[in-house]
Amino acid sequence: MSLTLENSPSVAAISKRERMREWMRTLGMLPVLVLLLVGFALMTDSFMTLQNLSIITQQASVNVVLAAGMTFVILTAGIDLSVGAILAASAGVALQASMSPQWGMLGIFAGVGFGLLLGLVNGGLIAFMRLPPFIVTLGALTAMRGLARLLADDKTVFNPDLPFAFIGNDSVLGVPWLVIIAVAVIGISWFILRRTVMGVQIYSVGGNPEAARLSGIKVWKVLLFVYAVSGALAGLGAVMSASRLFAANGLQLGQSYELDAIAAVILGGTSFTGGVGTIGGTLIGALIIAVLTNGLVLLGVSDIWQYIIKGIVIIGAVALDRYRQSGART
Repeated sequence: MSLTLENSPSVAAISKRERMREWMRTLGMLPVLVLLLVGFALMTDSFMTLQNLSIITQQASVNVVLAAGMTFVILTAGIDLSVGAILAASAGVALQASMSPQWGMLGIFAGVGFGLLLGLVNGGLIAFMRLPPFIVTLGALTAMRGLARLLADDKTVFNPDLPFAFIGNDSVLGVPWLVIIAVAVIGISWFILRRTVMGVQIYSVGGNPEAARLSGIKVWKVLLFVYAVSGALAGLGAVMSASRLFAANGLQLGQSYELDAIAAVILGGTSFTGGVGTIGGTLIGALIIAVLTNGLVLLGVSDIWQYIIKGIVIIGAVALDRYRQSGART
């Protein structure tokens, strides 16, 4: 009896700690987002205006779409460093396809389809040749950036009569099309990851690929799928970017977009080791990046320091991921 009484406080304490960890996992980085919003609101009067909040959501939209695709990849313990270059190449294809007087809207499908094709190339090299994702997509980053410049003859492709310009510049009941698309991508991604067999298989492959293979899961099929999704969503991001700018440039468009996407995913709680993460967390991570960028601009911070701060955020995100993993093992 005395042992029970002596041990009961420690059991209660352990239970309390477990509840606290579960609460922290559920909230994720939401408190950080709230603190950033409050902090920038106090530092500048123009931050919390409806106009600026609308700008933030629109600026976040492309990164949300790219980060959604990156979430699929990182959940399998992979990485896709080529999404920014795929976006640039796909935007050039979309703009060129939009030049057709009668079939200009096909530029949307051309951009997404080209991104899908490039994603399948990455996935094929990783799934069938078993090459490391980091090496494959690092090489693809350079090769596809060159391809983006080649497709546009190293010039800016411009279409003032872009038939799908409404995507980047119009809204529905006050909600920008860019935001609608981003929310739709998050919703579809959540459904795939949480309500389909493929979603279960993605988490299984990320958790233990060998065990997944022995249980009958076609690992090559899962890897091909996630890199195809990442490529297709990079293509969709290309259409969104091109529609806003009326233009595409193979050299500049999409530069460092992959870093923002990776930072959003890791900040959102998805582990680099695979098998752990949520698409909702990725959305919060992308909003943190957008709020941070917008707030720094409003405060007059130079772009040099913005890069430095973003780099620190990415390193901090990886450190946070390590901390989460060590906490999960204790």
